[in-house]
Amino acid sequence: MKEFVEYIVKCLVDNPDDVKVNEIGGTQTLIIELSVQKSDIGKIIGKKGKTINAIRTLLMSVASRNGIRVSLEILEEEEGEKAEAEAEKVDEEKVDS
Repeated sequence: MKEFVEYIVKCLVDNPDDVKVNEIGGTQTLIIELSVQKSDIGKIIGKKGKTINAIRTLLMSVASRNGIRVSLEILEEEEGEKAEAEAEKVDEEKVDS
């Protein structure tokens, strides 16, 4: 499932190297977390959510054949988290110097 989602999404985005797919498995439910660059989120969602709904429909079809449930979530990196990560990187560079 992970490879399936990764293949589809990498074909849709401008920055395929930044696509990250994480699979969290449960007993009967599988959660797939998708992370892409902020500029590519619109391409994944599509107009009125049609693209992401189509991807979810394909996933549900494959999952039902295997007798499991699947959920696809798009993770969005918050600006605050990005700023914190950059600040920590600068602090580490100062300590190393």
